[in-house]
Amino acid sequence: MIILGAPGAGKGTQAEMLCEKLGIPQISTGAIFRANVAEGTELGQLAQGYINQGKFVPDEITDALVKDRLHQDDTQKGFLLDGYPRTLAQVGALDEILLEQGHTLDIVIELVTDKGALVERLLKRAEIEGRADDTAEVISHRMDVYAEQTMPLSRVYEQRGVLVRVDGMGTIDEVQSRIQDAVQAL
Repeated sequence: MIILGAPGAGKGTQAEMLCEKLGIPQISTGAIFRANVAEGTELGQLAQGYINQGKFVPDEITDALVKDRLHQDDTQKGFLLDGYPRTLAQVGALDEILLEQGHTLDIVIELVTDKGALVERLLKRAEIEGRADDTAEVISHRMDVYAEQTMPLSRVYEQRGVLVRVDGMGTIDEVQSRIQDAVQAL
């Protein structure tokens, strides 16, 4: 499974709840980066160099980290990718990884949200967490970049018949219930 959604849509929270219910690992690229950096792996050191410069980690490093994570034993009964893929190139890399490992992609959940409400949510989070650099303009730009990069992914997965759009607005429990209904419908 894959979960997609704009910044602030609640992907991480929803993914964690769903994975706990299904007994599968939540695989977040952010967590993979942190684990590899903490363990001092070669890929972790490469990723850290980009992160320290405030740059995106290149696809080939991200792809290699995801491939390595999907080789671990706990993924054999399923997994949920959170934060990957983010680009069409990563979709192709994931296709190759899944094919090589004998996995298939069963469902892509896209949390559909209201941009204005998400900007407000992220501004409140920035205020609570003291993130002075998360201004309305910065957040809005991140949303625009997400929409520009993710829309093509949604179309690809929709054409493959695995995309399910779920209303991502409401309480955490309401959204989780909708996600579980969508998963069970498959």
